[in-house]
Amino acid sequence: MRSLKALLWVIPILSLSLWAGLTAINAQTPKTKTLAPQDRLIVQNSQTKLIEGRNIFRYDTFGDEDFWGGQLKLHQTVAKLTPKQALGLGLKVDMDALPANLVASAKAGKVNMNDPATTLALLKLNAVVGVRGFFDSRGNLSSIGITCAICHSRVDDAFAPGIGHRLDGWPNQDLNVGAIIASAPDLSPITNLLGVDRATALKVLNSWGPGKFDAQLILDGKGFRPDGKPAATLIPPAFGLAGVNQHAWTGSWGTVTYWNAFVGNLEMHGKGRFYDPRLNNPSQYPIAVKAHLYDVRSAPDLLTNKLPALHTYQLAIPAPTPPKGSFNAAAADRGERLFMGKAGCVRCHQPPTYTEPGWNLHLPSEIGIDSFQADRAPDHRYRTQPLSGLWTHQKRGFYHDGRFPTLMDVVNHYDSFFRLGLTPSEKTDLVEYLKSLPRPSSPTAAR
Repeated sequence: MRSLKALLWVIPILSLSLWAGLTAINAQTPKTKTLAPQDRLIVQNSQTKLIEGRNIFRYDTFGDEDFWGGQLKLHQTVAKLTPKQALGLGLKVDMDALPANLVASAKAGKVNMNDPATTLALLKLNAVVGVRGFFDSRGNLSSIGITCAICHSRVDDAFAPGIGHRLDGWPNQDLNVGAIIASAPDLSPITNLLGVDRATALKVLNSWGPGKFDAQLILDGKGFRPDGKPAATLIPPAFGLAGVNQHAWTGSWGTVTYWNAFVGNLEMHGKGRFYDPRLNNPSQYPIAVKAHLYDVRSAPDLLTNKLPALHTYQLAIPAPTPPKGSFNAAAADRGERLFMGKAGCVRCHQPPTYTEPGWNLHLPSEIGIDSFQADRAPDHRYRTQPLSGLWTHQKRGFYHDGRFPTLMDVVNHYDSFFRLGLTPSEKTDLVEYLKSLPRPSSPTAAR
């Protein structure tokens, strides 16, 4: 308890640090006094929305603690969780939220990673990425909420595995969402919604594994595919989405604006407003119809007014450039020519977004895979996935469900399906090009 109390005095200092950081951001932005009034208004609005959106993405629960803590009572599990166990579930720690004395103690091996009190201290410092702890007047954890960052951020492991600087927009491929939910003391809100018993709910949740989540489960109740494999899909990246139509694996769920409202209300269980009459379809979405999820109205609304700023921040997150030495540059150059020519990838994956400008959806028969996941979407189609930053999410495989373990498996699939006739060396070059994205513009890419 002494170490826990010693940490609490640093919270005001952290608040001042956050203010100083935002001031530094403003200092680095273009001077507005020489701009025309309308131009100045646009710059100021973008700056304000960007900073607001970042804080919303990282820290705002939209009131969802009433579900995760109030209904599932997940805080009771978290209160007993050691940092080592939390990291094992894929949760990440933001080292920039830690005071210098704690970092020094950790480096000296004086922080007990097997003590739940350390987890509580990290929550009080707001250092657990995507998780907010709520404490009563006696310092006890009374509830817990989640933010966008829990799934769509990770850290660079600069301090230790799972502990480092935030990487917003990067998919958390280690996060075991199903196991975390399954550990909740009270699963009745989920079992009642799905109309199943606890054992069935646990079977579905524990089938997901790290880096996966099933957003459609609460709409159609399909826990498994017809072949018996889990119905969960990979947590997608949330970077490099500017200029991209459709922001989910499958078609017509909408862009970031739609998906933020969908996830914030239906998946995070925040308090807001969501409307989609397509979900009022008992044959396709029986669970959504029963729970009236096609028209959600909460009072108070803690979400809707935050959507514009959240949207602004997400679209500002660029796809990260591959680290030096992570691909063969000469092979990637040859692969680029194949991408634009013989392999024909550019027909759908048009630089610089690497998806179609406009309507970027395809029937399953057009890409040579089954229709299960597409049939869970409103228009039964798959989206042409953007390719920038592929190197950041190779851990769980590719395609919506990770069915292709490597990029070479993806290339082999298309080579066979489209009868491209690629040689082994050409396939290797194409893979190196995919690993190199995003790349600086080139005359070839600009065509």
